[in-house]
Amino acid sequence: MKGLLWLPLLLLTWLTWSLSGDFSASNLQQWGLNNRHWLPLNTVGEWLYQRECADCHSDSASKAPSHEALSMMSREAIMKTLTLGKMQALTSHLSKTEKGLITWYLAGEEPDDSAWLAEHSCHQTVAIPQRVPMTANWGFGSANQRFIAQTAINTSNVQDLSLAWTLALPRVASLRSQPVVWGERLYLADQVGRVLVLDRQQGCILTASNVDTAVRSALTLTQDGDRPLLVFADSLAVIHALDAHTLEPVWQRSVALFESSVVSGSPAVFENTLFVPVSSYEVALAGQDSYPCCHSHGGVVALDLADGNALWRWHATADAVEQGVSTLGTPQFGPSGASVWTTPAIDAKRRRLYVGTGQNNSLPATDTSDAIVAIDLDSGETAWHFQATANDVWNAGCLHNGANCPPQPGGDFDFGASMIIASDEQGDVLLAGQKSGEVMALSLDPSSEQGDVLWRRRLSDGTSNGGVHWGMSVAGNTLYVPIADPEHNIPDYTPRPGISALNWRSGDILWQQRVSRGCEYRGAKRAIGLSNMQASIEQDYNCEYFYGLSAASTATSDLVFSGALNGLLRAYDGQSGQERWRFNTAIDVAGGHGGALDVAGPVIAEDMLYVTSGYAMFGQLPGNVLFAFRLAGSE
Repeated sequence: MKGLLWLPLLLLTWLTWSLSGDFSASNLQQWGLNNRHWLPLNTVGEWLYQRECADCHSDSASKAPSHEALSMMSREAIMKTLTLGKMQALTSHLSKTEKGLITWYLAGEEPDDSAWLAEHSCHQTVAIPQRVPMTANWGFGSANQRFIAQTAINTSNVQDLSLAWTLALPRVASLRSQPVVWGERLYLADQVGRVLVLDRQQGCILTASNVDTAVRSALTLTQDGDRPLLVFADSLAVIHALDAHTLEPVWQRSVALFESSVVSGSPAVFENTLFVPVSSYEVALAGQDSYPCCHSHGGVVALDLADGNALWRWHATADAVEQGVSTLGTPQFGPSGASVWTTPAIDAKRRRLYVGTGQNNSLPATDTSDAIVAIDLDSGETAWHFQATANDVWNAGCLHNGANCPPQPGGDFDFGASMIIASDEQGDVLLAGQKSGEVMALSLDPSSEQGDVLWRRRLSDGTSNGGVHWGMSVAGNTLYVPIADPEHNIPDYTPRPGISALNWRSGDILWQQRVSRGCEYRGAKRAIGLSNMQASIEQDYNCEYFYGLSAASTATSDLVFSGALNGLLRAYDGQSGQERWRFNTAIDVAGGHGGALDVAGPVIAEDMLYVTSGYAMFGQLPGNVLFAFRLAGSE
């Protein structure tokens, strides 16, 4: 009742904010925040959230993060998402005050990071690295093989890997940015915008910075002359280059091709150029029947490493034009889509880069969707492309037969996993895995502009979140392929989650290992906020709905490591496929909890292995922990 008595005052405050702007109303805003416990700010914020946001964020099939996952984000991150980021198009009708109330409701009280940083700061320094980074980028090299050549971990001692330390990051529900290792330093970034340099042996913090916006891509360590750079993309499609020693900003550049552009893959470096893949979240916006679908498409942007200036832009489709109206009379546009989700593979010999694309979001279909594309490094022109799946037109409206779903929609069979260049004495081939469940090899010197396929191998039926999702790996003549395949109720679909080893020259299957849930699942699929984890670990974290292998794998000369959506990290014998080691990361640790292993794969440096645990998208298990393992007796 007390809150209702204050409602007129809140409305007066609201009106004043809307009319006056931030600066003239700053005192009144501060008064409102100081008295927030008496004002019904959360009540109004919750009402706005339920009206504007709940339909999507309560449905895991919509691919939107759950309410619980949103509540783990910082106020700055939520507000930027509403005003400048993914939700801008859907919240443009809301005032800044309304967005602020939604943000306050979701984020609530926000602790100061200073105490956490002080608690975890190192008491000693670590020498500035003098050698090249051990793991410098997403693919552990320009060919994206995700192969670690130098490591003390092997089949004879992997069972001796034990937990060395953990670091739980506050206000985080997902960890998707793969870290890098340089000497005794490990670089880590998160969805709050923290960028940290850790002592990789102890897990304490040497240096910290903040870019105020969620870090979305893997980190990349590179060199501009004598200056080492740490490069990454944030959630607003802005590329940041920081001094790798001090974390001071060197330059920032937007690579957005449209308002809905985002960077989902990671930047790749060759010579003095940064190559950035560009995707789009418009596929999700199209789930709203009133949204005029669709305007955006994917691409690649080349930036000068020295200053971030654009050198060229490659576009996956022509610009969209009006194509008619939906069943509700909303204007429809196309072509669109063909997002580039993958990290480019760099072919120095032929001076080309290779990326994969996603489906079209709207009609008309193009031959550049669900395709493998070779692009000239110097000009940005298409050298050749191969379309693996034609006429795949799909958007989030198809999840509920919405107005924006095209007739006879496709399967949403992106190339999400990055292309791999593999080489032996017979030459080079390009390897690709698709969400359709197919793996294929292509010639790097095709006879036509349509590309030449050397072999294709189906490993699963695939789904929009299944098949080959984030990344494969190569060691010697073997290609390791994780399969995600959730247990969706789809006609003529049999999930086959697991990992397969193929001879990449012939496509022959060498071995396969299926994974199972290993427990009796009783509940509905859902995600749980970190604040509620303690009370619900037994009920939800011991038997998760999702358990497939979506994250990128990591290979050594005789092992392959693969993370599962239920938090299990496994090591397999590269020759036989026998499981050699496993660890459940979906556990309670000091300051937080592990969760789903997705997107980023394990990082290995000498006798240590690092993996980020927690991914709250799609109704999966949230988490906020970096786990570090060390061979026993090697301290």
